[in-house]
Amino acid sequence: MSNATTFKILEDIARDLSGEEITFPTFLDITFQVRTALKDPNLSVEQLAKLVGAEPLMSAKIIRMSNSVALNPSGREIADVKSAIVRVGMEAVRTVSFAVAMEQLLKSKQMHAFEDISKKLWEHSSHVAALCRVLARKLAKINGDEAMFAGLVHDLGVFYLMSRAANFPEIANDRPELHALLVDWHDNIGHALLSALGLPESVVTAVQEHETDRPITEIKTLSEVLYVANKIANRSACWRDTSLSGAVDTSMLDEIFDPAMLAEIIEESQEEVQSLKSALGG
Repeated sequence: MSNATTFKILEDIARDLSGEEITFPTFLDITFQVRTALKDPNLSVEQLAKLVGAEPLMSAKIIRMSNSVALNPSGREIADVKSAIVRVGMEAVRTVSFAVAMEQLLKSKQMHAFEDISKKLWEHSSHVAALCRVLARKLAKINGDEAMFAGLVHDLGVFYLMSRAANFPEIANDRPELHALLVDWHDNIGHALLSALGLPESVVTAVQEHETDRPITEIKTLSEVLYVANKIANRSACWRDTSLSGAVDTSMLDEIFDPAMLAEIIEESQEEVQSLKSALGG
């Protein structure tokens, strides 16, 4: 693939994100609707349940999440959307809506050429989301649900870039150029995309900064949580092809964690990963 093709893809994306409507797979429609609905401070559980209930896959995942071990210690199963939303909370609905959209994107015909990257990317995102929740709860003392959401969508820019690159068949035959496009641009594209989608500024900023190397002495903010979670996940679940870009430098982890603490965080996150995958059916 020529540099001219890379430029054309980026030019198309810039035009798309600067317009009033974002061109993205249609199964993000429910995510957009949920996002808009959750902005309403007067939104009732009944109204949200009606919206969610219109999307069978999302309904099933919300109910599955509400009946997961982490959220249902009593063992009393729930079978309706309204009760499930009450149990998991409205913030979780936004997380599930994005998870559903990303899952459908992975399965779409247009992403077939990028199946190997997509699988690694979803695995990486699951690990980062789980690690974000653990770090938020354990060290930063911030909202764990918001942190998990940030982890889940932090690489949405990669998915978006691949969905647009799919319109250029030659990109599938030039993996080095494709890989360079994804690595070099996904954080800025993800920032622009999430900003255009109207996500909270704290999440948008954290996504923009998640690949920006900087010294970390304490983990207090959402941006720091996501940055560190991404570093940890890159040790065991990296989506990048190291033969093309080299291994991600994660040495900073050894400067802020002793081996026992890091092992404890990873162990706790493994439970979160399995819980998240079980809840989302991944």
